[in-house]
Amino acid sequence: MCRFEKSEKQMGFKPFGVGLEKSKNSSFMVSSRSRMKLWMIRATTTILLWTCLVQLTALGEMWGPRVLKGWPSCFMDSHLDVKLVSVPPKIPLPPKRFYKNNGYLMVSCNGGLNQMRAAICDMVAIARYLNVTLIVPELDKTSFWADPSEFQDIFDVDHFITSLRDQVRILKELPPRLKRRVELGMFYSMPPISWSHISYYLHQILPLIQKFKIVHLNKTDARLANNGLPLEIQKLRCRVNFSALKFTPQIEDLGTRVVSLLKQNGPFLVLHLRYEMDMLAFSGCTQGCNDDEVEELTRMRYAYPWWKEKVINSELKRKDGLCPLTPEETALTLRALDIDRNIQIYIAAGEIYGGKRRMASLAASYPNLVRKETLLGPSDLGFFQNHSSQMAALDYLVSLESDIFVPTYDGNMAKVVEGHRRFLGFKKTILLDRKLLVDLIDQYNNGSLSWDEFSFSVKEVHAQRLGNPTRRVLIPDRPKEEDYFYANPQECLQQLPEDDMLLRLT
Repeated sequence: MCRFEKSEKQMGFKPFGVGLEKSKNSSFMVSSRSRMKLWMIRATTTILLWTCLVQLTALGEMWGPRVLKGWPSCFMDSHLDVKLVSVPPKIPLPPKRFYKNNGYLMVSCNGGLNQMRAAICDMVAIARYLNVTLIVPELDKTSFWADPSEFQDIFDVDHFITSLRDQVRILKELPPRLKRRVELGMFYSMPPISWSHISYYLHQILPLIQKFKIVHLNKTDARLANNGLPLEIQKLRCRVNFSALKFTPQIEDLGTRVVSLLKQNGPFLVLHLRYEMDMLAFSGCTQGCNDDEVEELTRMRYAYPWWKEKVINSELKRKDGLCPLTPEETALTLRALDIDRNIQIYIAAGEIYGGKRRMASLAASYPNLVRKETLLGPSDLGFFQNHSSQMAALDYLVSLESDIFVPTYDGNMAKVVEGHRRFLGFKKTILLDRKLLVDLIDQYNNGSLSWDEFSFSVKEVHAQRLGNPTRRVLIPDRPKEEDYFYANPQECLQQLPEDDMLLRLT
């Protein structure tokens, strides 16, 4: 048999049926490939359809019911346990504003969180007025607090940019070719003049931008006037402050948690007790401090060359109402105002100088004192450690939501929160008259006034200092002494009728 096959092959003969078998194999392979392609097409189509179904289902309440409404009941069987996820509707972006770009404005903010916050609002308004592109502001990292936070660590930078796109173009950084120019020093840097009218920027700053293409304003606090500006400028300052400057989701969520914890136990008062070491060293206010503390504060004041005032008479400054109230003075004031002893008092501040010794009187008068550190665990605040501006942002959110806000000093946070609470509907803010208060407190302490007389006088002084509608005080030749725009942005508030308003003026 083997020999026969071999001889056939040698003679060139092919056994009968070999060609037929190959033909059949080829047809079989072609058929198999066709079936495989068809199977793959069907599988791919099925996957695509299933993906579409999953995507439609995930759209939640807005789309899901509409898509599934007309389907056979078997698709809506209760045994399937289909959960529709609610997706919040997207807020439409304002349309972009197109304008001839006159150049680029870079700004470096200085100071604490609320000083920088107000400056950012001013710089947006200035960039809009000059038709320039604003680069996301750089935050101060060299001040006393030495906070390394960037803009995007505190504020929602994408919301900031997109929410203002109908007003001004804002970029996270300069385009590459212009960044290279900055690296080579080919730009103009300067501090603008404080309390300047918008015309100063039009006539002095804009020509510099057009000449150098890039201008860097290296100090931005209080560089725009409070008053005498076009209405659209004032309203834009408000829009940035109350809408565009949102804190990051992480800060917002933590603020919501703190407010929720406080509200579970009833009304709460936020006390902005500005009695930290840096404040006392800077102001030279040493009421109630011992000799060692006075010496320590003095050394600190001399250690910072940009704190220009070195020799300070604490007693005279206090008499003029230029010192923050001490914790002891604050306790007397709150009691005189008949603040409920059992109310929760949230201390919006850093570490109080003198610690428990200085807080003893306040704690005895108001035992429900709380701080963010007592309401939240270390894991919640761990991310915020050594980031004072982020801590201040948390206090800011809680201050806005409080039933009563009481600042013991009219610093930047006190002023900006006051204005924001006015914007939210003139929420109760007790604006302490420190000059009159320290005089009344001294009279009470030396026995010149009884408690009833003292309490009556304190309440009388503050009857119209509760954040009511009022006009800003204008002092054209002394802008630093006039009322601060961000404490009372009257152009942006829902005012009372004019006649009623005049009755409430303070």
